[in-house]
Amino acid sequence: MRISTKARALLASVLLTGILAAPAAAASKASVEKAFQGWIETEIWPLAKAEGISRRSFERAFSDVAINWKLPDLTPPGEKPKKKRKQNQAEFSTPGPYFDEKRLSGLAATGRQHAAAHARLLKKIEKTYGVPGSVVLAIWGRETGYGRAKITSSEMDVLATMAFMGDRKELFRKELLAALRMVEDGIDPRMMKGSWAGAMGQPQFMPSSYLKYAVDFDGDGVKDIWNSVPDALGSIANYLVLKGWQAHRSWGYEVSIPANVSCAQEGPDLAQPIKAWAGQGIERISGKDFPKSELKAEGMMLVPAGRHGPEFIVTPNFYVIKEYNNSDLYALFIGNLADRIDYGSGAFEGSWGSVGHMLRSDVEAMQKRLNKKGHDVGKIDGLPGYKTRRSIGRWQAENGLNPTCYPDEALLAKIR
Repeated sequence: MRISTKARALLASVLLTGILAAPAAAASKASVEKAFQGWIETEIWPLAKAEGISRRSFERAFSDVAINWKLPDLTPPGEKPKKKRKQNQAEFSTPGPYFDEKRLSGLAATGRQHAAAHARLLKKIEKTYGVPGSVVLAIWGRETGYGRAKITSSEMDVLATMAFMGDRKELFRKELLAALRMVEDGIDPRMMKGSWAGAMGQPQFMPSSYLKYAVDFDGDGVKDIWNSVPDALGSIANYLVLKGWQAHRSWGYEVSIPANVSCAQEGPDLAQPIKAWAGQGIERISGKDFPKSELKAEGMMLVPAGRHGPEFIVTPNFYVIKEYNNSDLYALFIGNLADRIDYGSGAFEGSWGSVGHMLRSDVEAMQKRLNKKGHDVGKIDGLPGYKTRRSIGRWQAENGLNPTCYPDEALLAKIR
């Protein structure tokens, strides 16, 4: 039985008032479900209407929506949010396990098969966007196992649930409205399958990203990132180029940095022409020269584990990959996987060393001490980003130590 608009609004008002008036008692699932349906009408419909969403599209989008109780960090109306466990006591470890060789080699083998099977498509994508097919394939492989991952959650259920009682309501409310725009534009809400975090389809786009970057690359009139390989791969390439991908440039190069060259020169804000890095004695670990076309272009030092791991000179394209997932390790994973697909190469040659058994709280304490000494360590969060790494290197040099540009147990006692 369809509930009228007026009745839904009244029901929402009564239920929400009742639930909020008795916060001590946990609301029953049934009462929360009813309040949820009313909230859709009283809170979301006015916002959708103001965005130009038709009533027909709105009702189509929400016709079968229900709370997804399996999602994390849900706080029903009237209940106090659960206290989150602090992550700063987690053991801090080397980045090495992120680059699991079995996983990478498996993805590379499958990626080469797809490179052969979709050669014409990938050539067309590269001609259109200037993004190498290997990079597109690497992201596709990393995100959804080349489309094989089972992505079965209803996008509308996930977004509405998180907007109603998740811990980032404002973010998911915006994404919910973006999803309604997709329905208004003709996308069938039943086709909109996503992950528990709201990322959809083979490229794992949030609805706002879908609206900005999804393309109809197979020309059938639908931007179908769920079922169409051309649309999924074309959309990944379009995303990268609109984020600033530079055609005919690599993502970066594994290098060897001489001991007398400071590792504290790391970071996108300390870019130099690659020729200048080479002039300091930095060489590609493969023994090959840097391409002549790259010498005058800018590059950046990257030492994700300081002197305890592989070292790199990366290009601005590395940071474009980070726009997909803001992590140095993610971008390195994509770069390495792309190279394996393209050239049949293997793991990084530099080995990931041990950093002992520090806790994130130890790294956070180190960051606070360096910050007090005037070093810009970036966000104080127990995670050593490039600003923390180079601050450590600078402090080490200032105090007569051989710079390693990475936190370790011995340093914690020394930095006071």
